[in-house]
Amino acid sequence: MSESMIWWSIAIYVLAATGIAVLSRQGAADSMSGYFLGNRQMNGVVSALSYSATTYSAFMMVGLAGLTYAGGVGALGFEIIYFAGVSLVAIFGPRFWAVGRKFGFVTPSEMLGYRYNNRHVAMAVSLASCVFLIPYSAVQLAGVGYLLQGMTDGAIPFTTGIVIATAIAIFFSYIAGIRSVMWTDSLQALMMIIASTLVAFLVVQGLGGFSGLFGTLEAEHPASLSVPGSGVFSLVTFLGLSIPWFFFSLSNPQVSQRLFMPSSLRAMRQMLIGFLVFGLVYTLVSVLWGFSALAAFPDLARADLATPTLLASNLVPPVLGVIVMVGIMAAAVSTIDSIMLTLASMLSRDVYANAKPGVNEKRQLLMGKIVIPVIALLALGFAELQLDLIAVLSVATSSGLVAVVPAIIGAFYWRRGTAAGALASVLGTSAFVLLMYATGNSLLGLPAGIWGIVVATFLFVGVSLVTKPHVPSVDAFLWAVDDGPLNRR
Repeated sequence: MSESMIWWSIAIYVLAATGIAVLSRQGAADSMSGYFLGNRQMNGVVSALSYSATTYSAFMMVGLAGLTYAGGVGALGFEIIYFAGVSLVAIFGPRFWAVGRKFGFVTPSEMLGYRYNNRHVAMAVSLASCVFLIPYSAVQLAGVGYLLQGMTDGAIPFTTGIVIATAIAIFFSYIAGIRSVMWTDSLQALMMIIASTLVAFLVVQGLGGFSGLFGTLEAEHPASLSVPGSGVFSLVTFLGLSIPWFFFSLSNPQVSQRLFMPSSLRAMRQMLIGFLVFGLVYTLVSVLWGFSALAAFPDLARADLATPTLLASNLVPPVLGVIVMVGIMAAAVSTIDSIMLTLASMLSRDVYANAKPGVNEKRQLLMGKIVIPVIALLALGFAELQLDLIAVLSVATSSGLVAVVPAIIGAFYWRRGTAAGALASVLGTSAFVLLMYATGNSLLGLPAGIWGIVVATFLFVGVSLVTKPHVPSVDAFLWAVDDGPLNRR
């Protein structure tokens, strides 16, 4: 595949997405809610496509395909666990939406700060999210770097790829905030699912159909079709990867913040159903890519090069290969700009505003816009490390983010939960996970992915039981769910 074709395809994508982003500007996004939540008026179809593009980023077609290449069918089981975790959106989504409408919350951390009547809770959640999500942004950038590097046989260097993705993400974030991101996400999601599915079937056909592909795997790579497989997966490893992924929809604020955005509960239901359909198809396609690469190119130096190698091969028509490449790149950019906007809103709303009480919303919005490129540059620096296995690195960030899960569950379902419990859980678990990764990621033979939720729950429940909740804020918060608009829809 020629380098010029790739450059032209990137240029066309940027022009088309820019046009959509500009058209998405409906009125001035001059408030925190307008810029970061689209004025809470996003419809179900756009929400579903955007949720899909943001969630299924470079992790899927590069990361999950690479994990399948390295570890076999266990990767499918791992992703199905995440898929099961989306059921949490059906439980918590309407509750986020109800309290968001009632109290005007912009961020999940602001919601927790109100529920526990403690600004330090909001600040702690925001800072912990930055610690773990900036590396996750770097993972998306690395996916683009590997993609362009692999498809051009190094003609487009890794660093060039991550710089391009960073610049595009910053640009889309500034056009109209989350509204432009969600509309460009919709274009990207449609392109991703159509092109990747079509190309997957073409690749399988080129390898002799499904019988030929799986016959080759059975004969030459039998471990890839069994559990624990070729050595990547064991029961402990599988649980360490899967448990944090199950809580992804609650623990990752760039995802849970979107529960504030739908215009109605009906729009939220449409978002969830659309996402589930999209996710099932895309999961199967990504795993199929990994198996196809293993059958066709069994000796790759790096598993994360599975998809780029396939797209650059003669199994894929160049035009379709470029379309899929742009789709993967767009998905990564979607996740990056969503994370940048979410972290910017949290830093301005929950750190800056709490550190300087009384600061007005206009000032908060300005601060949010200022920190967007700072977050992007930090992610860019981290991406330059070129660490192995995008899928594993993605889950590592979720191992830390589970620190907030008990506090979220307790906010809605345990009146006894306290600010001290939430603080201990978030800060203690974050420090614990960082220490585990710094010292080899093993305690009593178990990784941080297993220990994280255990430690977070123990700290939240234990500290809450020996401290007192703020009853007025608890009552006001739960009224919005139990007796408020949620039950009068």
